[in-house]
Amino acid sequence: MNRIATTFLTGLLLVLTASAGWSQKEEKVNWKKIKVLVYTRNGKGYVHDNIPFAVKSIQKMGEENGFKVDVSDQPTVFTEDNLKQYTLLVFPSTNNDVFDTDEQRLSFRRYIEAGGGFVGVHSVTGTERNWTWFKRMVGGTFAWHPKFQKFKTTVIDTKHPSMEGIPKVWEKADEFYFTKEMSPGPTVVMAHDLTSLTSDEPEKVKMFGGTFTNLYPAAWYYNFDGGYTWCTTLGHDKRDYSEDPMFIKHIFQGIRYVASQVKKIDFSKAYADSRDTPIRDN
Repeated sequence: MNRIATTFLTGLLLVLTASAGWSQKEEKVNWKKIKVLVYTRNGKGYVHDNIPFAVKSIQKMGEENGFKVDVSDQPTVFTEDNLKQYTLLVFPSTNNDVFDTDEQRLSFRRYIEAGGGFVGVHSVTGTERNWTWFKRMVGGTFAWHPKFQKFKTTVIDTKHPSMEGIPKVWEKADEFYFTKEMSPGPTVVMAHDLTSLTSDEPEKVKMFGGTFTNLYPAAWYYNFDGGYTWCTTLGHDKRDYSEDPMFIKHIFQGIRYVASQVKKIDFSKAYADSRDTPIRDN
């Protein structure tokens, strides 16, 4: 576990040592040209009751900012002809296998390779746990979380557009997600404070925390395999999506960041011919 966790530490250290250099120009989005697909399918197992609330929250964001939002729980939407219309896809608290066929998985992968965007919320790391490419795209896969509780989260890249206006130290009640099979690629912009957890299960916290002793990845972005992703592990409480303006701001700014990065969906750039085609690292 320690060796696995160390790989993600590289991304964390890069944030601490490098200047982000984000400009206002990079943040600007022509919302009238943005179209988002919110995908809510869950596989067998636990299904979060926050999903309908997340959908309503994102729909409201669309109404207020002028971008279009489609919602579906049908994996048949994953065809190249359909996906090419979307600037980004949002998976709110998806869990377990969310596709029915490898053909659908391939269409999703090729959409990312074509320059598409992806925003993952809360339990997204528990999605498609048997698909190596997907786990790498989202930064890893779900390992464990302690009981729902209040803890502290620290912004470690205050200059990143998705962190604008978020408290440097943000204390809220949520689920503290631990990740395994971590990818070394994502750049962490916000981290949970391990020392702020209750002492109910110290052995598990130490085991799943691995080599992380103070801060643990909570939100990150990743320019991966041609596409642009942003994920946060926050968002368990359904009330957050309607009653917590700071959390709503957090999700909106993740969407805004990814939307600002996606320029064109061009499937001529996609190369995979199966869900497990070896990744062409740049």
